[in-house]
Amino acid sequence: MAKAFQKIYTQITAITKATCSLKAEGVGNDELATVNGKLAQVVKIIGDEVTLQVFQGTEGIPTNAEVVFLGKAPSLKVSDQLAGRFFNAYGEPIDGGPQIEGKEIEIGGPSVNPVRRKQPSELIATGIAGIDLNNTLVSGQKIPFFADPDQPYNQVMANVALRAEADKIILGGMGLTNDDYLYFKNVFSNAGVLDHIVSFVNTTENPPVERLLIPDMALAAAEYFAVEKHEKVLVLLTDMTLYADALAIVSNRMDQIPSKDSMPGSLYSDLAKIYEKAVQFPEEIGGGSITIIAVTTLSGGDITHAIPDNTGYITEGQLYLRRDSEIGKVIVDPFRSLSRLKQLVAGKKTREDHPQVMNAAVRLYADAANAKTKKENGFDLTDYDNRCLDFARDYSREILAIDVNINTVQMLDIAWQLFGKYFKPEEVNIKQALVEKYWPKA
Repeated sequence: MAKAFQKIYTQITAITKATCSLKAEGVGNDELATVNGKLAQVVKIIGDEVTLQVFQGTEGIPTNAEVVFLGKAPSLKVSDQLAGRFFNAYGEPIDGGPQIEGKEIEIGGPSVNPVRRKQPSELIATGIAGIDLNNTLVSGQKIPFFADPDQPYNQVMANVALRAEADKIILGGMGLTNDDYLYFKNVFSNAGVLDHIVSFVNTTENPPVERLLIPDMALAAAEYFAVEKHEKVLVLLTDMTLYADALAIVSNRMDQIPSKDSMPGSLYSDLAKIYEKAVQFPEEIGGGSITIIAVTTLSGGDITHAIPDNTGYITEGQLYLRRDSEIGKVIVDPFRSLSRLKQLVAGKKTREDHPQVMNAAVRLYADAANAKTKKENGFDLTDYDNRCLDFARDYSREILAIDVNINTVQMLDIAWQLFGKYFKPEEVNIKQALVEKYWPKA
């Protein structure tokens, strides 16, 4: 039985593979509808001509199908019951548990007014030393992982979820294989951390356009915990390239003229409305925060492609994954990774020697790269060159590798041990007061 506020139409004027159009009045942007029983959403309104995106595709929909407008945009019920649960792109449980009871809120709202933000200043320790040492994250920051599709970025995201010092972790999985979905589920369950993780999942078996709802669902949950509960929230989104591909699918099927790399011309603003939800609230309104780490997979390592290119303009740095052939492991590349906010916490919320240790380690790693180039070109290596190469190998294995699980104090202590193993204090070029305090005793 249709409710009084629902508007019902039965005359569709145009149908594409993903959309249908009809004349309708009093309909709002982003409003939900059903078309022949399939869920759809308003994506364009010109006068009284309304275009609906049908999430499951338009196959089998006749021109006289019943279109019912539901009078509301996509929404999520929020409460503490979200913790420990897995949901689909519509916010419905997919873990066999009960429906959520709570306040219903619309997803995809505006980002926080800049005047109500505080400059990020709280440490987000991930437990992955390659991030915490060289590219320390700050609460309220937005930063992507740039990775090749064959790299274990989902395992890295799962490790961050297990180790990160945050009150809540919100996972938004887009285009996950069933193996990846089960991997996340099993890792979280076996580690006993489900009580502070909320997961929204779209798998390869689901319609690609459903991926467009996942970030907004994840961020709606994040805003509830950050604003209402004043918690430190970390949002993990994987994979934003598949999200952008879904945008392109809808755009192309709506006959919009594509921009660079077949992406829609709105790509920048589409990505920005997600990333700009990252925020650190001031203490007077609770002090909660939303930090966003999002995977962007690279096609053939192409950093100039529209997706990573736009992402780089919006975010505050990037984290690069690279396979190190010397140690046979994936590392966080210290040369191509950059956290533009790390100076706000390094040495302030971490130990005093952090900035100097970070700079010295990267400089010695760079000297090792130069020594490797000399070796490959047949030049003789000095004793210092050989020591740099040995240091770089241990540095990669004991700090940069993504499977290294240590806290910020341990990573600094290990770095000092490596300095003492391969170099003299004057070669490391760290302040004498710090050398006297932290240089390993013989």
